[in-house]
Amino acid sequence: MTITADAAPARTRGPVATHLIRSEYLKIRTTNTWWLFGLGTFFFTALALLVNMLQAHYYLKGTPPEAADERAQWLLQHNPITQAANIYTSGQFFGGMFVMVLAILMITNEYYHQTATSTFLTTPHRTSVVLAKFLTAMIASVFFWLLTTVLDLIAGSVYFNAEGYASHLGDWPVERAILINLAVFALWAVFGVGIGVLIRSQIGATVTATLLYVVGTQIAGIITFLIHQFWIKKDWVLTMQVLVPARAAEIAVSPTRLYEQSPPEWVGAVVLIGYGLVLGFIGTSIMRNRDIS
Repeated sequence: MTITADAAPARTRGPVATHLIRSEYLKIRTTNTWWLFGLGTFFFTALALLVNMLQAHYYLKGTPPEAADERAQWLLQHNPITQAANIYTSGQFFGGMFVMVLAILMITNEYYHQTATSTFLTTPHRTSVVLAKFLTAMIASVFFWLLTTVLDLIAGSVYFNAEGYASHLGDWPVERAILINLAVFALWAVFGVGIGVLIRSQIGATVTATLLYVVGTQIAGIITFLIHQFWIKKDWVLTMQVLVPARAAEIAVSPTRLYEQSPPEWVGAVVLIGYGLVLGFIGTSIMRNRDIS
């Protein structure tokens, strides 16, 4: 069955959009998924905070290593503002993953529970349905960002006070990192909806996205390192890691370079926005034209 994409009158788009967002919100709220992901985000954020605090102690209080490469990395990170930004954005990696998976489920559940047909029959204007899913996923991402940020701000302030440093919450580079982190969470929501559209299988989309997110990021880092070590010994090879979305997000929230070959933070932000725009456009186009029978 193919449903016409633009059957809804233009004058009803406003109320219809509000109704669709409320409907998507109700679908999330009436399942156990959101709070299970919330608990997972809470746990991994606490774990990330512990790791980042130990790392901050090493870079701020430790002794510079003797090896030249390790010393250069230590000097790059020997900056309270850098460590503050890192601590106050703890939990981004797994928080973003949970947001992405939740957004995937918002799409694939329609096909898994065979409600896609009724959804598009009720609201024939497919673009409105897709945009509502994008917006609802992004709104949900704010909840996850808020959860991680509140934990980070409380624990981070206590940590810096105990270490004898200012909280650095009044420094613009730290504030910018926190705000960019919000944008990163929202973009992971866009990624999830786009992947859910591309791969309609709930299990297939979830497993593929999670493996690419977690394992793919590590593999990409190993591959670029090996190429740099044994083949093309140019700095731009390591810089190319910014093309991996998870690495781009890490770079985007860092006020200073993570490593010598790391590009500026704005490059990471541009890469993420580019991925978001492409996936958003592809997702909307496919949903407008795909036969849902």
